[in-house]
Amino acid sequence: MAKTKELSKDIRNKIVDLHQAGKSESAIGKQLGVKKSTVGAILGKWKTYKTTDNPPRSGAPRKTSPRGVKMITRTVSKNPRTTRGDLVNDLQRAGTKVTKATISNTLRHQGLKSCNARRVPLLKPVHVRACLKSAREHLDDPEEDWENVIWSDETKIELFGKNSTCRVWRRKNAELHPKNTIPSVKHGGGNIMLWGCFSAKGPGRLIRVKERMNGAMYREILSKNLLPSARALKMKRGWVFQHDNGPKHTARATKEWLRKKHFKVLEWPSQSPDLNPIENLWRELKIRVAQRQPQNITALEEICMEEWAKLPATVCKNLVATYRKRLTSVIANKEYKTKY
Repeated sequence: MAKTKELSKDIRNKIVDLHQAGKSESAIGKQLGVKKSTVGAILGKWKTYKTTDNPPRSGAPRKTSPRGVKMITRTVSKNPRTTRGDLVNDLQRAGTKVTKATISNTLRHQGLKSCNARRVPLLKPVHVRACLKSAREHLDDPEEDWENVIWSDETKIELFGKNSTCRVWRRKNAELHPKNTIPSVKHGGGNIMLWGCFSAKGPGRLIRVKERMNGAMYREILSKNLLPSARALKMKRGWVFQHDNGPKHTARATKEWLRKKHFKVLEWPSQSPDLNPIENLWRELKIRVAQRQPQNITALEEICMEEWAKLPATVCKNLVATYRKRLTSVIANKEYKTKY
């Protein structure tokens, strides 16, 4: 059970004052919005100790002084990769002997916990500047503009890879039982490459790319799937197409093809996955596919198509509706990795 918030000294004193004025515990509780049992406990303490202050708590005194806590917190703030062993040694040199568990508890009380470092794309300064420029330029665009965009991208899904994760209920020492494990093989056991698109109205087409994609293949994919997706999604006239700056996307022949087809293309900065909401849709797809545990490449492709078709339109709409928050987050983090 979660701990309840401790009443302030003013509230505790009011309870005593109302009691001395002749009010019952129930009436005091209703007036102050406090449980009757809490009122009774505070009055019981007051009658015994003649004070509403908390008595000294039992337990060993803290090993780390307030100064030591500040030193530990300052050290990990400057260098988050500092180990507990390093901090133990630092304190020992300062004359305080503590254990690694004490370090963990101290940092936890300061709101810090040990986590695995996230892997993120390496961004050069030029990429950061371009992403910030794009986010600032579009920050005040109305939501209707983003609803008229078809977002697209490619992704790779492995058969037995890092996407296949789940939690299990198991007994102690049963972690290796087949029911409690996920099979894995070298190189993920094979994978498939997918191209897909979506808008605020729902998912568009999803196709498997069976060969190494080049400019010619990419144009063929767009020719067969982009316009049909726009029709199926009932996009308004003047809809805008988004894709990233992959070489096959920015090839001269591809740009010329898009121009001849009179497709409006959204200007897009390089290395900016946080700006593209389809990345969130890919994650949702991969989670759904992993839960079904396909056992071969054929099943993997079939399940991908089925789960993509079942993605709720509300999910797509929400990704676009919150796009301004995404831009704000990118600007606030100076384009370095955001929660998106």
